[in-house]
Amino acid sequence: MTEPAGDQSRAVRSPTGQARSRAGLASVQRNIPGDLPSHAPRRKPAVEIEAVGGLVVEDVETGFCGAIVRVEKAAGGYTVSLEDRHGKRRVFPLGPGFLFEGRAATLVRPRPAAPAESRSGRTASGSVPVHGQRARVARAGRIYVEGKHDAELVERVWGDDLRIEGVVVEMLGGVDELHEIAAEFQPGPGRRLGVLLDHLVPNSKETRTADRLQRGREDCILVLGHPYVDIWQAVKPASVGIAAWPVVPKAEVWKDGVCERLHRKDPGWPLDPRRAWARILGTVNSYKDLEPALLGPVEALIDFVTAP
Repeated sequence: MTEPAGDQSRAVRSPTGQARSRAGLASVQRNIPGDLPSHAPRRKPAVEIEAVGGLVVEDVETGFCGAIVRVEKAAGGYTVSLEDRHGKRRVFPLGPGFLFEGRAATLVRPRPAAPAESRSGRTASGSVPVHGQRARVARAGRIYVEGKHDAELVERVWGDDLRIEGVVVEMLGGVDELHEIAAEFQPGPGRRLGVLLDHLVPNSKETRTADRLQRGREDCILVLGHPYVDIWQAVKPASVGIAAWPVVPKAEVWKDGVCERLHRKDPGWPLDPRRAWARILGTVNSYKDLEPALLGPVEALIDFVTAP
């Protein structure tokens, strides 16, 4: 039987078997917009979270997950240190690129809190903190260290002591600058000069320069050092989370060689020495994270320039 052409109200079957009138279908078709809205879930914007101690987050790039143990200022900006459940630590730039409870997060500096004493009641260098006393006006004595990283490490561990004693730490561009610095400083009674050098070992250029500089002026100039090629090695490997510092041939740039070799074992290790140093420095919480070969010389230099 042929269906009357003018009957637009007869019911037809949809693919699902439900009856719809032709008039109803035409109405629906006329009201369907050209572009249907997408029903895909929208990505939620990243939330800003204060990087407070103990908060567990995950780094998106490396997948490293751990609790926040430190936020600090370093070269190029602020960093955050995470510690996983095995005690392994890594340092990342503070900011976006994290997950918190499965949601994208941007870590920001925590609000300043009232200062509190450490559990041990000691400073990072192990000395007894002095409360209620302002930093002393800088004394004439000075300590020079060889490079920016050396200065940052000394400040991190001995900063409180140096401020109380009024000792200024300045950077030395290289051992060749020592004689010029001494001539300008004019060490003498009440003006003691202390110098910390890298790789101060027998028969080295550094040792010969130190001997010439001190000769006859031992009462006002003291040059000490550590045996390491670079100050990085003065941080205990266990504190950094590595078994040992890699051996790098003399033909290679030491820091680049270290980063390359550590990156091979752990892809999360930065190839950029600046980021690597931020990670290393972030693992230093006190003198216990440093090798004795550095602790002794630094303590001796502080005692020397602050002696009456």
